[in-house]
Amino acid sequence: MEFKDGFYKTLLDNLYDGVYFVDVERRITYWNRGAERLTGYRSHEVMGRFCRENILEHVDEKGNNLCETSLCPVAKTLVDGLAREEEAYLHHREGYRLPVAIRVAPIKTPHGRVMGAVEVFSDNTPRVISRQAVEELQKIALLDPLTEVGNRRYAEMHLKFRLAEKLRYGWSFGVLFIDIDRFKEVNDRYGHETGDKVLRMTARSLSNSLRSFDVVGRWGGEEFLAIIVNVDQGKLARVGEKLRTMVERSSLGLNGDQVKVTISIGGTVALPGDDSSSITHRADELMYESKRQGRNRVTVG
Repeated sequence: MEFKDGFYKTLLDNLYDGVYFVDVERRITYWNRGAERLTGYRSHEVMGRFCRENILEHVDEKGNNLCETSLCPVAKTLVDGLAREEEAYLHHREGYRLPVAIRVAPIKTPHGRVMGAVEVFSDNTPRVISRQAVEELQKIALLDPLTEVGNRRYAEMHLKFRLAEKLRYGWSFGVLFIDIDRFKEVNDRYGHETGDKVLRMTARSLSNSLRSFDVVGRWGGEEFLAIIVNVDQGKLARVGEKLRTMVERSSLGLNGDQVKVTISIGGTVALPGDDSSSITHRADELMYESKRQGRNRVTVG
């Protein structure tokens, strides 16, 4: 029996997916290496704790907290004994939001009584850039070394591509100009090293929330530019709202404190006669309108 237990534990530990077990009280009884890799949390940090303590802080696409409500898939499975699948965004130890595909199954006694549950979760991030592509971007200086998203040159290049496509084929796209609210206060209060971590956290939450054919680049300082294809104003506003929500629900643990930021976004759809300067200027002005209206909001026009 011990050999079998060790054998199956080795199998589970070598899975790419994250796997964890909970008992009927939602106390974590097993946490595999895949879970460590995907979340940043080591096994000894979570074993014996309750998943309802909001360790992973699962939220849905609208930012609704799943762990503290009746929406929790593990809690539902413990009640009805049914397997289920969900998509959610977990909270990585480094603060950013990571999209995951979740599968939950009940663990039952030989008599059919539910005695726990197992959750398997896998990285659901759109694969915009493969590792090889990242290395190529680094070679030709298109990657921002701090945030590991494209730099301004990368964003400008994609913007020109989209403008050329619109001129030739009439394909629609939009631009979101994004600025971290009160970022100077983060640097002043916590220091520039924490400020850099907040920039990385924000960049990862943004890039993880976009489709595979959309791009985001660091425009400069605490500003980012996202280029969203095949959208009208309504769809662009919804994408912007999703990005705003995911950043707002991200947080960086620091000496028992939770460092959080919000973003202000201005969005606009490319118009006939637009060039790179006109469309980014318009989005920038709309971003400042979001600032004037109280920050942490999306203004599309």
